[in-house]
Amino acid sequence: MNADRLSGPGEGTTASHAVPAGRAVRVRVPATSANLGPGFDSLGLALSLYDEVTVRVRPESGASVTVEGVGAGEVATDDTNLVVQAIRRGLEHAGVAVQPGLELHAVNAIPHGRGLGSSAAAIVAGLMAARGLLEGVVDLDASTLLTLATEMEGHPDNVAPALFGGLTIAWMTAEGPAYKRLLVHRGVSPVVFVPTSTLSTKLARSLQPASVPHADAAFNVSRSALLVAALIQSPELLLAATEDRLHQSYRASAMPETDALIGLLRQHGLAAVVSGAGPSLLVLGSDPAQRLTAADLVSRHAESDWRPLMLAVDLGGATVAAHSALQADPA
Repeated sequence: MNADRLSGPGEGTTASHAVPAGRAVRVRVPATSANLGPGFDSLGLALSLYDEVTVRVRPESGASVTVEGVGAGEVATDDTNLVVQAIRRGLEHAGVAVQPGLELHAVNAIPHGRGLGSSAAAIVAGLMAARGLLEGVVDLDASTLLTLATEMEGHPDNVAPALFGGLTIAWMTAEGPAYKRLLVHRGVSPVVFVPTSTLSTKLARSLQPASVPHADAAFNVSRSALLVAALIQSPELLLAATEDRLHQSYRASAMPETDALIGLLRQHGLAAVVSGAGPSLLVLGSDPAQRLTAADLVSRHAESDWRPLMLAVDLGGATVAAHSALQADPA
């Protein structure tokens, strides 16, 4: 059954179906890096760093959440947890109720507040869990998942690659969000440098002006087009393709060490950019050796501790394991 057919009755009405107690799914969602320099609010890349969540429908009411890894002891462990909210949003959209409660166990590796899409991953994890719980009852298709995730996140640049993997171009239409997924050239070698400090996306966005010069807008249009070509076909163009005039310089005052390291890396010919809203930085190497060069430069010149993550481009996006598989292998 198509989820779109139930979207009307499901919104704000009494659910006609219920997910029975005992049903369980496991979800895995990749980290993401948005913007990639010039592609502000449109380009995103899925990376091989994952949050994993097991969700079970339990007899007790309400939600119970346990967390291992990133966020343990910090994130909400009840119904206010973002993953729980996203599960309920997906089920509500389909007109289906949880009967009666949820038990979640999260094993998180994506850093929080550092520009690697942790909130998008939580939202996508919840919606994918809802999709798995609804298997055989209602189909939450790709378009529906992207729409619901964008509504919760506020923009599609992180949720699109988290859902679908690879390089995504996301944009808004009169009907809602849309995306195009592209395969990345095998020579592209990402490395992310994660600082100990954090930065809120809200603060980062507040530092940008309401308008920019026409010349800067035109500059970014050309670099965004070039960046797509560099990522899918010509990695040797990544340094020029990652130039930006729309957002990074305006946000530099909130993350001065990030800005300084990006300048240093770019002076050495490396395609370094702010990852998402920062303060992590992403280097898009044109070959694996450039990652080692970047790591050496950061280790020698950084004023504080930065953790290098040698990552691959995630190709599959978020996945969900059927509940029957979990019952056979509860671990």
